[in-house]
Amino acid sequence: MAEDLVSTGDGAVAELTCGICLEDSKDPLSLPCGHSFCAGCLDEWRSRYGVDEEMRRKCPICRARIPPSKEMVAALQGYRNMKQALEDDNATSSKFYDGACRLLAQAEKKIGADWDGVTILEDYNDTPPVVIMPGYLHEATVKGDIKPVLRWINLDRTEDRANASIKTLSGVGASALQLAALAIQPALVTLLLQLGADIDYRNSEGHTAISLVLHNPIASLEGTNEMTRLLLSWGASFFSEGDCSKRKCVAEARSANRHDIAHLLESELGGRRCEIVNLSPRPELNGTTCVANEYLPGSNQYRVTLETKSREVVILDPENLRRRDRTPQDCGYYIEFKNGRTIRHDFDSNEDCQVFVSALERGEARPVVTEEAEARAELAAAELLAELGLDGSQVESSSSFKNKKSKKKGRKKKKKK
Repeated sequence: MAEDLVSTGDGAVAELTCGICLEDSKDPLSLPCGHSFCAGCLDEWRSRYGVDEEMRRKCPICRARIPPSKEMVAALQGYRNMKQALEDDNATSSKFYDGACRLLAQAEKKIGADWDGVTILEDYNDTPPVVIMPGYLHEATVKGDIKPVLRWINLDRTEDRANASIKTLSGVGASALQLAALAIQPALVTLLLQLGADIDYRNSEGHTAISLVLHNPIASLEGTNEMTRLLLSWGASFFSEGDCSKRKCVAEARSANRHDIAHLLESELGGRRCEIVNLSPRPELNGTTCVANEYLPGSNQYRVTLETKSREVVILDPENLRRRDRTPQDCGYYIEFKNGRTIRHDFDSNEDCQVFVSALERGEARPVVTEEAEARAELAAAELLAELGLDGSQVESSSSFKNKKSKKKGRKKKKKK
């Protein structure tokens, strides 16, 4: 079909149907031979089926050579520049020089000696150019200084500043999200994700935010656990090879004595935000979102925390959980930065959260509570009282308390007269 074809620029035509999964290509990459693949499918092919280095660089269909990606080439150039700079400073006996040589050798091996030095993988994604974050914001991001970062992002919303990158000394681009995650700044990380930051952005070394956190030997155990759980709930992915693979991340967590995180990573839904489904014993929870905080291998169940103001903890089977990653449109809770401080807003339903976020985007101070939300709250309160064996006369609602308080004030005023 004509819509499945695109010109490669040299007169050849490349298919935009993936040659591996045979579906429309996601993040399509086109090889010089004319075959096109999903970026993920090609990555899986190169890692799973490329037994030797030679096969890793061959097209799965015609065995023509696969050129390196833009990220691989950027890493190669960055390591060459680093090595040359150290040589210019006569620092060839330092440990940094040894490290630069080792990284350069790895990059050259990955690309292959037969690369022509010019051809790279082409993609057809109409993505905006990467925005470079000003250098003065690097330190602010690492320190979690939210105000200047958000001010800079909001100065120009036509640019994708939530995904801005900064160049490190090695020339390797790191995103603002990666810097904040690596420095264990959960509030800033959440704010960036709410603004649309790509949680799976890979720097030129192939690292994502979660792999950087798990490979960080300096961060505290508590900080690493908190950040890992945060990124998992927002849908952080693992890839098929390298430091971003689940196997490597689990091994890294175990070597750092982060065994709780290792158990979480090994399970399918560990740390993930999920929706409760098909729960017969408590049908009122169906549709409620939760976070699978702990995997119980003995019973193959998850200990989950409901994403409501009650924060109730229940134990559920995997078949009662359906993964539902956080997104800017469906984040479950909301971090607001106001008057120089962060405020976390929790809700009893995703609809309430979406109403709140929509109101903020319209510039309203607070959203109006809907009749449906009030009815749900009253029903939940009644059910709770019934479970406790109490009736409505024994517990006053906030509204009735306010009414009584106002009546007392009225009586006091009359006495004064």
